[in-house]
Amino acid sequence: MKSRDRIRLLSRIAFVIYMIVLVYFLLLSDGFGRTARHEQWQYNLIPFYEINRFLQYREIIGTYNVLLNLVGNVVAFIPFGALIRWVINQPVRCMQVVGYTFAFSLWVELLQLIAKVGSFDVDDLLLNTLGGLLGYWVYWMLKWMNKRRENHDSKQV
Repeated sequence: MKSRDRIRLLSRIAFVIYMIVLVYFLLLSDGFGRTARHEQWQYNLIPFYEINRFLQYREIIGTYNVLLNLVGNVVAFIPFGALIRWVINQPVRCMQVVGYTFAFSLWVELLQLIAKVGSFDVDDLLLNTLGGLLGYWVYWMLKWMNKRRENHDSKQV
């Protein structure tokens, strides 16, 4: 098995595991209140409203909860942006990753709204998409560092 094929296979396996864990936390996790169903639909359609609310009331909400919500939404989607290229088996551009991440995040937010677990939040769409973009940058940085290492190693010989 070629190195590239091995990377593709391992990336796809990692992506499937990542998606199972992500869907669990976003839709099913009792620890995040996902098993408690709301009576009414919960949603926020005003950009930066929840982000500002979390920052404004951080002393009441607690730093841990603020970081969990704001940073967690970004970090949770970094693997998506880093691995999507290997899953679809073709090179992707920055705006394609943004589109894929936004579309997947929108799907998750709509599922939360319909199932009445969690809430549909436009701020989550923004933060998740930012995470996918950061993941794309991580992928390119690792690729760049690997290419540099290979060039360095070839000059050493």
